[in-house]
Amino acid sequence: MRVSQMMTPDPACCTPESRAQDAALLMKEHDCGSIPVVETLENRRLVGTVTDRDLAIRGLAAGKGPNTPVRELMTNDPISAAPNDEVEIVREVMVAQQVRRVPVVDENGGVVGIVAQADLALEDGAASDQEVGRIVEAISDPKRELAE
Repeated sequence: MRVSQMMTPDPACCTPESRAQDAALLMKEHDCGSIPVVETLENRRLVGTVTDRDLAIRGLAAGKGPNTPVRELMTNDPISAAPNDEVEIVREVMVAQQVRRVPVVDENGGVVGIVAQADLALEDGAASDQEVGRIVEAISDPKRELAE
Protein backbone atom coordinates (compact mmCIF):
# COMPACT_ATOMS: atom_id res chain seq x y z
CA MET A 1 0.00 0.00 0.00
CA ARG A 2 1.22 3.50 -0.82
CA VAL A 3 1.31 6.44 1.59
CA SER A 4 -1.03 8.41 -0.69
CA GLN A 5 -3.73 5.78 -0.08
CA MET A 6 -3.79 6.26 3.70
CA MET A 7 -2.58 9.80 4.39
CA THR A 8 -4.81 12.63 5.50
CA PRO A 9 -4.59 14.99 2.52
CA ASP A 10 -4.01 18.75 2.69
CA PRO A 11 -3.41 19.10 6.44
CA ALA A 12 -3.65 22.45 8.21
CA CYS A 13 -0.27 24.18 8.28
CA CYS A 14 1.27 27.19 9.98
CA THR A 15 4.45 29.19 9.42
CA PRO A 16 7.39 29.82 11.75
CA GLU A 17 5.99 33.32 12.31
CA SER A 18 2.59 32.00 13.43
CA ARG A 19 1.82 32.45 17.11
CA ALA A 20 1.66 29.48 19.48
CA GLN A 21 -2.00 30.28 20.09
CA ASP A 22 -2.70 30.13 16.33
CA ALA A 23 -1.12 26.67 16.14
CA ALA A 24 -3.18 25.53 19.13
CA LEU A 25 -6.36 26.85 17.54
CA LEU A 26 -5.56 24.96 14.31
CA MET A 27 -5.11 21.79 16.37
CA LYS A 28 -8.47 22.36 18.04
CA GLU A 29 -10.26 23.18 14.78
CA HIS A 30 -8.81 20.19 12.93
CA ASP A 31 -8.82 17.77 15.89
CA CYS A 32 -5.13 16.96 15.59
CA GLY A 33 -2.03 17.07 17.77
CA SER A 34 0.57 18.10 15.20
CA ILE A 35 0.77 20.86 12.62
CA PRO A 36 3.35 20.94 9.82
CA VAL A 37 5.28 24.20 9.80
CA VAL A 38 5.85 25.50 6.28
CA GLU A 39 8.04 28.20 4.82
CA THR A 40 4.99 30.04 3.46
CA LEU A 41 1.34 29.06 3.16
CA GLU A 42 1.68 29.54 -0.60
CA ASN A 43 4.60 27.15 -1.27
CA ARG A 44 3.90 24.87 1.75
CA ARG A 45 7.57 23.79 1.84
CA LEU A 46 8.07 21.80 5.04
CA VAL A 47 10.51 23.38 7.51
CA GLY A 48 9.31 21.86 10.80
CA THR A 49 6.49 20.51 12.90
CA VAL A 50 4.86 21.71 16.08
CA THR A 51 2.95 19.37 18.37
CA ASP A 52 0.62 19.83 21.28
CA ARG A 53 3.48 18.55 23.43
CA ASP A 54 5.81 21.21 22.00
CA LEU A 55 3.28 23.88 22.94
CA ALA A 56 3.04 22.51 26.47
CA ILE A 57 6.70 21.68 27.18
CA ARG A 58 8.69 24.14 25.06
CA GLY A 59 6.07 26.84 25.47
CA LEU A 60 3.91 26.87 28.58
CA ALA A 61 6.29 24.95 30.87
CA ALA A 62 9.14 27.24 29.79
CA GLY A 63 7.10 30.33 30.69
CA LYS A 64 6.34 31.34 27.10
CA GLY A 65 2.99 32.84 26.24
CA PRO A 66 0.42 32.52 23.46
CA ASN A 67 2.16 35.12 21.28
CA THR A 68 5.41 33.12 21.11
CA PRO A 69 6.40 32.49 17.49
CA VAL A 70 6.10 28.85 16.45
CA ARG A 71 9.77 28.96 15.31
CA GLU A 72 10.74 28.99 19.02
CA LEU A 73 8.73 25.85 19.76
CA MET A 74 8.87 23.69 16.62
CA THR A 75 11.06 20.77 15.68
CA ASN A 76 13.18 21.73 12.68
CA ASP A 77 13.71 19.56 9.59
CA PRO A 78 11.37 16.68 10.48
CA ILE A 79 11.48 13.29 8.80
CA SER A 80 8.96 13.13 5.96
CA ALA A 81 7.59 10.67 3.44
CA ALA A 82 6.61 10.86 -0.23
CA PRO A 83 3.13 9.98 -1.52
CA ASN A 84 4.49 7.00 -3.47
CA ASP A 85 6.44 5.55 -0.56
CA GLU A 86 5.29 2.20 0.78
CA VAL A 87 3.40 2.37 4.08
CA GLU A 88 6.01 -0.01 5.52
CA ILE A 89 8.64 2.72 5.10
CA VAL A 90 6.55 5.13 7.15
CA ARG A 91 6.01 2.50 9.82
CA GLU A 92 9.77 1.94 10.03
CA VAL A 93 10.41 5.70 10.24
CA MET A 94 7.85 6.10 13.03
CA VAL A 95 9.48 3.32 15.03
CA ALA A 96 13.09 4.37 14.36
CA GLN A 97 12.46 8.06 15.03
CA GLN A 98 9.76 7.45 17.67
CA VAL A 99 7.31 9.85 16.07
CA ARG A 100 3.55 9.48 15.89
CA ARG A 101 3.02 11.58 12.77
CA VAL A 102 4.95 11.91 9.50
CA PRO A 103 4.33 14.76 7.05
CA VAL A 104 4.00 13.75 3.40
CA VAL A 105 5.70 16.04 0.89
CA ASP A 106 5.73 16.28 -2.90
CA GLU A 107 8.83 16.44 -5.10
CA ASN A 108 9.22 20.16 -4.26
CA GLY A 109 9.07 19.59 -0.50
CA GLY A 110 5.51 20.93 -0.29
CA VAL A 111 3.22 19.39 2.32
CA VAL A 112 0.46 17.35 0.66
CA GLY A 113 -0.57 15.12 3.56
CA ILE A 114 0.22 13.61 6.92
CA VAL A 115 0.26 10.02 8.16
CA ALA A 116 -0.51 9.46 11.83
CA GLN A 117 -0.02 6.43 14.01
CA ALA A 118 -3.83 6.19 14.08
CA ASP A 119 -3.91 5.91 10.28
CA LEU A 120 -1.88 2.70 10.54
CA ALA A 121 -4.33 1.37 13.09
CA LEU A 122 -7.45 2.31 11.13
CA GLU A 123 -6.41 1.35 7.61
CA ASP A 124 -7.78 -2.04 6.54
CA GLY A 125 -5.02 -4.36 5.51
CA ALA A 126 -2.19 -2.01 6.53
CA ALA A 127 -1.35 -4.11 9.58
CA SER A 128 -2.93 -6.74 11.79
CA ASP A 129 -4.27 -5.77 15.23
CA GLN A 130 -1.26 -7.49 16.79
CA GLU A 131 1.14 -5.64 14.48
CA VAL A 132 -0.54 -2.28 15.25
CA GLY A 133 -0.11 -3.01 18.96
CA ARG A 134 3.58 -3.72 18.44
CA ILE A 135 4.00 -0.57 16.33
CA VAL A 136 2.34 1.62 18.97
CA GLU A 137 4.46 0.03 21.68
CA ALA A 138 7.68 0.47 19.70
CA ILE A 139 6.92 4.10 18.86
CA SER A 140 5.99 4.92 22.44
CA ASP A 141 8.73 3.11 24.37
CA PRO A 142 12.31 4.22 23.68
CA LYS A 143 13.69 1.04 25.28
CA ARG A 144 11.84 -1.31 22.96
CA GLU A 145 12.46 -2.28 19.37
CA LEU A 146 9.93 -3.77 16.99
CA ALA A 147 10.25 -7.57 16.98
CA GLU A 148 10.74 -9.09 13.56
